[in-house]
Amino acid sequence: MATPLSDVSLMAQPTQEAAAPIIRTIGISDLRESLRLGWEDFKEVPTHAIVLCLIYPILGLVLARIVLGYSVLPLLFPLAAGFALIGPFAALGLYELSRRLEHGEPTPAWGALQVVHSQSFGSMLALGTLLLALFVTWVAVAQAIYVAAFGYQPAAAIPDFAARMLTTPQGWWLIAATCGVGFLFAVVVLCVSVVSFPMMVDRHVGAGEAMATSLRVVARNPVPIAVWGLIVAALLALGTLPFFLGLAVVIPLLGHATWHLYRAAVVPDPTRSESDPYPPTVREHRSAADFPSVLFPPWPRKQRTRFFDACE
Repeated sequence: MATPLSDVSLMAQPTQEAAAPIIRTIGISDLRESLRLGWEDFKEVPTHAIVLCLIYPILGLVLARIVLGYSVLPLLFPLAAGFALIGPFAALGLYELSRRLEHGEPTPAWGALQVVHSQSFGSMLALGTLLLALFVTWVAVAQAIYVAAFGYQPAAAIPDFAARMLTTPQGWWLIAATCGVGFLFAVVVLCVSVVSFPMMVDRHVGAGEAMATSLRVVARNPVPIAVWGLIVAALLALGTLPFFLGLAVVIPLLGHATWHLYRAAVVPDPTRSESDPYPPTVREHRSAADFPSVLFPPWPRKQRTRFFDACE
């Protein structure tokens, strides 16, 4: 006789609750400690971190060249602010370096690249693709706001563009609308990724579980996470000077600090073994056409069979 569906749910519930990460309540002092530990990690491997983040100064110089050569000044701020949207994914190697330092493992120059062997690397790419899509959407929205304010006329063709931006209602509306919409994008990314990528590096979970845990961390610690978002925004703004070169220090600091923030907010898994951080696994083939379902781990065949047997 088939087991009633309600019994199946009751049997599955303890397992799910046992596997669910335990969230801590954190405070402002934990943010300061995360930054301090992040700075200590940065001092341990400064060369590797700067090399990992060399892409940011290069992008900054490219953006400056584009602005000077092609007069796309209105997009300079959206592109610079957009770094915060893709930063959590770009810092994957930094999380791996902090994990190695935490467990006393060697940290060679290629150590950060070992993250590609993680069981969750596919989920990391999927969530990174989602962040990239948000970044592209943000830039498109910012461009639409500029067109609504000044039309399709390039900024270089508008006399006294800077003065019009700062002294006219039209310019004030553009600044307010851009900052407001950018704030909404930043809040979404912060909520879904504040601990998502470090958790996937640490526990090899799927993107769905990592994002759910990140949302739980935000729900339990709304004020500290909001302050953390302000800290990230302030440091990234400072890092853009001069010509984005400061990001070569700011990004490693924030990447390492984010790892320690994850450690402060999520209780370590007692069943997690560090003897083999990247054990080989056989992955089920999943087509790209299944997006966004690929963000979530596949339902094991035995559980599917047991579920449908219970429904009969």
